[in-house]
Amino acid sequence: MRTHSRASHRLVGLVAVVVLGAGTVAGCAEDPPEPAAGVTSGGGTSGGGASGDVDGGSGGTTLTVGVFGAFGLKEAGLYDEYMKLHKDVVIRQTSIERNENYYPQLLTHLGSGSGLADIQAVEVNNIAEITATQAGKLVDLGRTEGVRKDGFLPWKWSQATTADGRTVGLGTDIGPGAICYRRDLFAKAGLPTDRTAVGKLWAGDWRKYLAAGKRYKAKAPKGTVFVDSASGVMAAITGGSEKRFYDAGGKVVYKTNPAVRGAWDTAAEFAREGLTGRLQQFTPAWDQGFANATFATVSCPAWMLGYIQDKAGAAGKGKWDVATAPRPSNWGGSFLTVPRAGKNTAAAARLVAWLTAPEQQAKLFERRGSFPSAPAAYDLPAVSEARHPYFGDAPTGRIFAGAAEGVPVQIVGPKDLIIAQNLADVGMLQVDQKGRSSEQGWDAAVKAIDNALDR
Repeated sequence: MRTHSRASHRLVGLVAVVVLGAGTVAGCAEDPPEPAAGVTSGGGTSGGGASGDVDGGSGGTTLTVGVFGAFGLKEAGLYDEYMKLHKDVVIRQTSIERNENYYPQLLTHLGSGSGLADIQAVEVNNIAEITATQAGKLVDLGRTEGVRKDGFLPWKWSQATTADGRTVGLGTDIGPGAICYRRDLFAKAGLPTDRTAVGKLWAGDWRKYLAAGKRYKAKAPKGTVFVDSASGVMAAITGGSEKRFYDAGGKVVYKTNPAVRGAWDTAAEFAREGLTGRLQQFTPAWDQGFANATFATVSCPAWMLGYIQDKAGAAGKGKWDVATAPRPSNWGGSFLTVPRAGKNTAAAARLVAWLTAPEQQAKLFERRGSFPSAPAAYDLPAVSEARHPYFGDAPTGRIFAGAAEGVPVQIVGPKDLIIAQNLADVGMLQVDQKGRSSEQGWDAAVKAIDNALDR
């Protein structure tokens, strides 16, 4: 699992983008501008000299890569593999631990044209704003040799593509969703435990997931609840909606969008019915819930498998399993971009194309659990035959591939991050933890969002 910020993980599943407000921009990878003052060969460091692990060997071209957290490319050995294939290339990576620190610095450096790495990572939470406002400062990677639009899931490609067709980021991973559940707790509550039968409990409808929760509550083992949090349910539901917070014209519409209000109402009902652990995700209390087996299910994108394994520990092995979600959704994922201010734009674009090719994405999944955004990877044995021993040998490759291919293209706007955070952490948290009514929580969230957006 990639080490993003807690806030980033807690967001609603962010899926495909119809980029809003992106104007016509010029330039291409084959004709980069002269580097801005202060930019040296190699592009400097991410975040203005951030510290981090350094990869390298000996060669004629140094390529720098700026990332946030344990991004996985270095850890999976992909840089070393590329350098063995290209003796004239040295790859050096810098990492800023938290995306909320990394991203503002990236915007600052893009604005000044200096302090940039040859390759900069962008998390899905930020890709809409980057594509809409910074496309003119990034290479069109869609024109790089070997890169094909149909090599990526359509909705993933769309996330980093401008209105005039320039693709400024190539997808690394995605976060297709499933439901992770405790087989032992389901058995004690009289529910089926086989993953296929469990998936059938709620197939096609999140309201069926709610109904399963009520069945669980009727015979729940002492000290346990059905699901971790109402916010997690809301995130999973909205992650599968075609239209969410914005419309195609760039107008903020979450207040009147039935899909958002429907997800809110369903999640609030989980809280009202006493089906949640009233936990805030990615907090110590939530981690302790995994360790103590206090909840039976959690909305579970691919990257969360490693998180559960870590927090539930050896005692949870074979007790956790994975079933399909009621409807396909996506929560998470990242991109690689190439700033035009660098001297090594052509070499950097070739490295990005290689890192995001199906073979490398399959290796990243096999070694780090990051699920591929390249559908051709799904037929490779590292993905198609993947089973997770901790989760009862669940066929995770097949489960998550099916979810990924069912995710709809979704309109995502530049301030989705703010809207999602406040719906979850201001509004729904009050309903779940403080017992406020659904309307009270909604009103609190709307007020916070209006203030944040200066509306």
